[in-house]
Amino acid sequence: MTLPIDSRLDAILDALETHPRALLVAEPGAGKTTRVPLALLEAFWCTGGKLLLLEPRRVAARLAAGFMAEQLGERVGETVGYRMRGESRVGPSTRLEVVTQGVLTRMLQEDPMLEGVAGVIFDEFHERSLEADLGLALTLDAQQGLREELRLLVMSATLDVETLLGVLGSETPVIDCPGRTFSVETRHRALSSREDVPRQQATALLEALELQAGDALVILPGVAEIRRLARELAVRAPDLVVMELHGRLPLDAQRRALRPDPEGRRRVVMATAIAESSVTVDGVRLVIDAGQERVPVFQPRSGLTRLETRRVNRASADQRRGRAGRQGPGLCVRLWGEEQPLIPHGEPEIRQADLAPLAFELARWGIQDPGQLAWVTPPPGAALAAGRDLLRRLGLLDEAYLLTPLGRACVRWPTHPRLAVMLERSDALEARPLACALVALLEGRGLDEERDLERALQARLKAPRAHRQWQRDAQRLARIAGVVLRVTTLAPLAELLALAYPERVAQRLAPGQFRLASGGHATLQESHPLAHAELLVAAELDGQASGARIFRAVALAPDRLEALYPECVKWRASLEWSDAQGRLVGEQVRGLGAVVLARRPLAELPPEAVTSALLEALRRRGLPPGDELGQLQGRVALLHRKLGSEWPDWSETALLESLEEWLGPHLDGITRLDAVERLPLARLLLDSLDWALRSRLDGLAPVRLAVPSGASHRLDYTPCLADKPPVLAVKLQECFGWQASPRVADGRVPVLLHLLSPARRPLQVTADLASFWASGYPEVRREMRGRYPRHPWPEDPMTAEATARTKRRQ
Repeated sequence: MTLPIDSRLDAILDALETHPRALLVAEPGAGKTTRVPLALLEAFWCTGGKLLLLEPRRVAARLAAGFMAEQLGERVGETVGYRMRGESRVGPSTRLEVVTQGVLTRMLQEDPMLEGVAGVIFDEFHERSLEADLGLALTLDAQQGLREELRLLVMSATLDVETLLGVLGSETPVIDCPGRTFSVETRHRALSSREDVPRQQATALLEALELQAGDALVILPGVAEIRRLARELAVRAPDLVVMELHGRLPLDAQRRALRPDPEGRRRVVMATAIAESSVTVDGVRLVIDAGQERVPVFQPRSGLTRLETRRVNRASADQRRGRAGRQGPGLCVRLWGEEQPLIPHGEPEIRQADLAPLAFELARWGIQDPGQLAWVTPPPGAALAAGRDLLRRLGLLDEAYLLTPLGRACVRWPTHPRLAVMLERSDALEARPLACALVALLEGRGLDEERDLERALQARLKAPRAHRQWQRDAQRLARIAGVVLRVTTLAPLAELLALAYPERVAQRLAPGQFRLASGGHATLQESHPLAHAELLVAAELDGQASGARIFRAVALAPDRLEALYPECVKWRASLEWSDAQGRLVGEQVRGLGAVVLARRPLAELPPEAVTSALLEALRRRGLPPGDELGQLQGRVALLHRKLGSEWPDWSETALLESLEEWLGPHLDGITRLDAVERLPLARLLLDSLDWALRSRLDGLAPVRLAVPSGASHRLDYTPCLADKPPVLAVKLQECFGWQASPRVADGRVPVLLHLLSPARRPLQVTADLASFWASGYPEVRREMRGRYPRHPWPEDPMTAEATARTKRRQ
């Protein structure tokens, strides 16, 4: 069968023959995933090497490998194979490996030269997973520094070509390929929250089958939703051929779901979002879109990334709709109201994820400054700093963001750095099999319904076959550890959790009230069995900074905490600002963070502890209000936003986070908070600015602005803190002769003019003065010249003389 991509194969081969990198923008249905890799195997630069094809989902990886192997008349594992975490089918003759994105990162870390690999293909790059962004950055670094001959092809249905060319190089060839689509009618059918959802979905499907010929594809967020709808259809339409398509199915079952029924019967294929872009389901002319997707989201309450169900974005909804028009005119039924707004695109995962794993991989790569790598979307500074802080607390990174001995030991564990620490240090507790079982439980599915961690673990250990996925994951970790998965006691459970979550060790303040080692507070219901525990470890919180609810926890003995963390036996000075007493209160304590195991009086106040306590108190209160500080913050915020990151982030949040750098050095001898608040904070902050930037500040964001009348007026930059332009309030008569609105920030930002009457009352607000003179001024002139006859109101304000006088000259 001829596919649209066939006409572009020669162009792709030619591009990669003369360039190390290329972009392929191929619309859905073009056939890029399975035709392009096989064609590239014949390229001269691929002789003697193999290709890696990166897929964002495990299902897509298996299916793509199976389909290409079938095209060659072979089995998977011969010329074409696949590799993913915990599963692989490759052999000595494999030349094309279809891999999930995290596998590439691990391959690069183990062998930055990628010996034996001739090229890397990123498929469906528009999905912008964190692993894909990191994998591309590392591959580019390896290509530029070690393997100039390595070929790199980035493919997607939709790509931000301009941004990618900025990363790959402006000379990178771009190949476009149209898809093969027919017209698709779109209908909306909102579901009622008061009625059974699977029943409503089944009704919508059965009615649509009467309207549209061909097979049906139903896209649902997950396996549980697929199973519920399948049970409903089994009752209401038992003769219907219903098939599933998701990652838990065997490869043969996944491949059968992609093909028409051998007996010619009409099918309903119920799939997860895998059917959105990565594979083509043959015969589909009807799409039922539930309008939801399951995406990885960092959850502060568990400290891990889990799948979360949310409303689909518009780009994904359009991709799903297009599935109905691959092989003929089709129908798409969307199970939400037409008025329901959808966000245009999904956020790149790097902007919303926990970046501790990314920070760990950067340290493994030997990167201290992420700016050394080429990113499509750079990792946000605050999130990366938080990830690095966590890794330092866990003992994985040193102060230079490089791996410690513990960090180097943890690289063997294919899991979150928190859990890697648990696994690596569990040997000292003689609890490595338990750690393997616990990590598989924490990372796996199905824990949300079980509140008791110990009971959930016991259930799996007693009946592992009833929890097959957990068993496979735990066995895989046990094989890496070189141990047998035999757990005889759960006694070290709390200690293992404390290794992964030291900041969540919590001390009872009152029944059900706890202070976390991180300094926050957390609560349990007073009726909870652990409400009276002296110490516990919270495995899951609701993510609130203060007053967090504890969802899962295990009691911890104080002596075991001291054994895990030797710093608990060292005395240190602790000072806090007491609002009630209006002074610093100090004592010596020992413990873990804010968890205090013992205390004794403090003879004198150490200067460093005084400074730290004052800064912490200021963080809680916030910066004192002041116009001078607010104006300075606004000026720099404008330049940071318009001219780039060379200008610092001086938002309230950023300044409070960096108090030690810009304010700490000025607190010598100060012991009272009111004295701190009386300091000239704006001047101190300005003094911390790099001299080269400070010398440019007044020119780019002047404090005052000269107007045509000869006077100068103060600009108000506080609106810039809310992403608005600066404001100049000035009498209208002083602006005569100005042809256009004044601009700041190297001419990039027009000033918002508040034009005032002679009585200094607002007449007009405009950022486009020329437009106001042409269309708004005549009306203002008609209204005002009778009210203020002794002030000039010329017919042509652009040529009139500006004046600050309150009366006409005689």
